[in-house]
Amino acid sequence: MQVGKPILYSYFRSSCSWRVRIALALKSIDYETVPINLIKDGGQQFSKEFQALNPMKQVPALKIDGITIGQSLAIIEYLEETRPTPRLLPQDPKKRVLVRMISDLIAGGIQPLQVQHWWHSLADWPAQ
Repeated sequence: MQVGKPILYSYFRSSCSWRVRIALALKSIDYETVPINLIKDGGQQFSKEFQALNPMKQVPALKIDGITIGQSLAIIEYLEETRPTPRLLPQDPKKRVLVRMISDLIAGGIQPLQVQHWWHSLADWPAQ
């Protein structure tokens, strides 16, 4: 299944990237890191090279098993499905759905208020 060592495109301050690094560590998956600096050079995520890899221009992105996956929760679910041990999600569906609810709340409800690119977008809004 594995086609070479997985490559994680990541930024050290990214909480999304941290989630993936934690999952990779818990599953003892050896991987390489390619840093994508979200500030340097106007944001390396906007480079043509990275945009070809991840059109969303966001980190993390994980190249694994011959595919590239963006979005931390999708990456973690893929790792859980393809490398089921050790388990990251509870086996009981009722407990597993609670974990997914909390994860979605963080990713969709809380995190956008903290992520740097949102603050840059707010700076572009006209004064009202």
